[in-house]
Formats: sequence, structure tokens, C-alpha cells
Amino acid sequence: MSMHFSKKLPVPAEIKKEYPLPESVQKIKAARDQEIRRILTGEDDRFMVIIGPCSADNQESVLEYIGRLARVQEKVGDRVLIIPRIYTNKPRTTGEGYKGMLHQPDPEKEPDLLAGIIAIRKLHQLAVEQTGLTAADEMLYPENYRYLDDLLSYVAIGARSVEDQQHRMTVSGMDVAAGMKNPTSGDLSVMFNSVKAAQSSHNFLYRGWDVTTDGNDLAHVILRGAVNKHGNCQPNYHYEDLCLLLDMYAKRGLKNPAAVIDCNHSNSNKKFKEQIRISHEVLNSRRYNPEIRNMVKGLMIESYLIEGAQKIDEQYICGKSITDPCLGWEDSEQLIYDIYRMS
Repeated sequence: MSMHFSKKLPVPAEIKKEYPLPESVQKIKAARDQEIRRILTGEDDRFMVIIGPCSADNQESVLEYIGRLARVQEKVGDRVLIIPRIYTNKPRTTGEGYKGMLHQPDPEKEPDLLAGIIAIRKLHQLAVEQTGLTAADEMLYPENYRYLDDLLSYVAIGARSVEDQQHRMTVSGMDVAAGMKNPTSGDLSVMFNSVKAAQSSHNFLYRGWDVTTDGNDLAHVILRGAVNKHGNCQPNYHYEDLCLLLDMYAKRGLKNPAAVIDCNHSNSNKKFKEQIRISHEVLNSRRYNPEIRNMVKGLMIESYLIEGAQKIDEQYICGKSITDPCLGWEDSEQLIYDIYRMS
């Protein structure tokens, strides 16, 4: 038999019972969820900055980073809402490499999924308790979402997952904002089909249950660039791309038309410093065109304490990415202030 069943893991309800959230955390999340809702529906004209490490690999450094974000949030809160990235499970193109804290709570040790589930729940909870900021995470595995659904305020669906029916239908049962990225091919109609599916009601099989969903009116698009058949990156954040996005939204009649621009990945060709220039260009497009301003609700930026990236087998530096390279803290802080000034 090719599939080996090692051990049965606790269901989300059991984990939540063992690691319950205090009422204070529940109140913070409810308030933050409403803030994000008002931004995406246009009731609040603040701008979202979804920012943080490519992957959350170390509890201490991630909490240090988010603590710094919280101090910046106090200074920019009248125009900017900061949503920390705490990405605890990572897609790997070939299946090789670090798959995130869910798989390996300690990147230098063997995978341990039960320990990983507990570790990511504790990390998200500590972040809220210590900083008052609820976070974004990527939903790589739809069946795992409910281990964190009482903690997350934003969910991203990646370029390789956005065509999957289970991802789309699971998003349709969420009560929080969900960004659907364009696929690596760059076909925007695939991304819009995913938003349409996520905003609709569905009946399907989920974790052994027959479930029916209400649809998620906060599902929206994320532009992250594309890769052509030659493997060359093709950005999609320019003014003309945003105008095309406006037209495509207008033709589809979706609820709460909104977009977030991912400044890294294929938009930057993973040249992490380019995120600064890309952010400025998108903000200038918003200032020039009121329709684009109303549609583009935020930026997604990869950033950590120390710029660049490192390999796991090298001398480990706390606060430096072990997956994609990130902006360092000094550039990140200045960029947030630039966004505040230009938004």
C-alpha cells in the first residue's frame, strides 16, 4: 500500500477545547474582522498592508517582528490597517523544501504534524495577546482551516490552489476576508471564477460532513504576477493591468469588487527590494484614477527582521527568511510610512 496511516490526529474541535481562546482574544478578532469588512465594502477608506515573513519559521522572531508592526500601527492607524502575515504552511513547487511550521515546528527537526498544529495555534494566539493584531495565513490545506478559523482575520488562496474546487467551496463558508490569487499562468478569468465560486453557496463534503455554505461576500482578487511558457515572469500590477481588472470586475457583477496587489513573487521576479518601487507605483495609480483607488484596497509585502534569505543548512540567523527573500525591518518600516503618506 502506497499511503501509510501513521496516527489519527485530533479534530479541530478537540484542539480548540484543549487550547481555548480567552474572551479578550475573541473580542479583538471580532473587532478586527469588522474593520477589514468595512474596508473591503468601501465603508472605511483606510488602506490595508498585509505584511510579514514569507514563512513563519520561529515563534520568537515572528512575535518580535509583529510587536514592531504593532508600534507602527499606532502611528498610522487613521489611514492604514496593518495585517501581519503569519504564514504557517507553505506550498512547494516540487514538493521539496520547508513546508512551514505546520509540518515542522522546528525547521531543523523531523516533521511532526500534531506538534505543528499546536504550535501554529499557539503562535497566532500569542500574536493577538501580545500585539492586538490578528493575522493573515495561507490556506494550503482546506481541511486544516478550522484549526485556526477562530484566530484568522484574512485568508489567502495561493496561485496553485485557486483552481481547486475544495479551496473555493471552503472559502464560501468563511466569515472573513479571503484573497484569491491569479494562477501562475496569469489567466485572470480563472481567478475571477474562483471569486465567483467563493461568493456563492455550495453543498459539499468537508471533513466527513455534508455541509452547506452561505457564500463569502468578502472574497476578492490578488494580483501576484505570472510566468509564461518560457519561465519568464510577467508582472500584472501596472496601471494598464489595474484598468483591465476594473473592466473585468464591471462585467461580472461580483459583490464588493476589491483587489490586493502582491508586490513580490512574479510581480517582482522575487527581487525583494523591488517591492518598494512596486508599492509606490500602485499607490500612484490609485492617486491618479479614483476608480482604481476604490478597487485597490491593499498591498501584500514580504518582510522580516533581516533582509534576504538563508538556507536551513547554513548557520541559522534568527529573523531571516528560510524561504523567499524578504525586505528587512528598516526598509519595511519606512515603506509603511510611505504608504501612509501616499494613501
